[in-house]
Amino acid sequence: MTSPDMTVGDLIALLSDCDRSAPVCLAMNPFFPMAHRLAQVVQSADETGQTVVYLAEGRDEDTQLGHLPPEVAVALTWQGPVQAPPRRPRRSAGGN
Repeated sequence: MTSPDMTVGDLIALLSDCDRSAPVCLAMNPFFPMAHRLAQVVQSADETGQTVVYLAEGRDEDTQLGHLPPEVAVALTWQGPVQAPPRRPRRSAGGN
């Protein structure tokens, strides 16, 4: 049986393809997608004694970076791709 939880090994494997100098942010709240600055990594144990690693946002007021870029929300399947509505011809000043 496989666990639905991402492991540290899974995270390292996913990060290994990324630019090592890029900042790391947390994508939070699929209903109001925001980006947050990652500040800490803490290892602890849960109530069953299993080791768990927590990624935490910072406490500074600039920790929340703003809205998540739409392409990221789409890639996370938190939002569907949005297309602009088709343009209608403009009416002339004479009402035609």
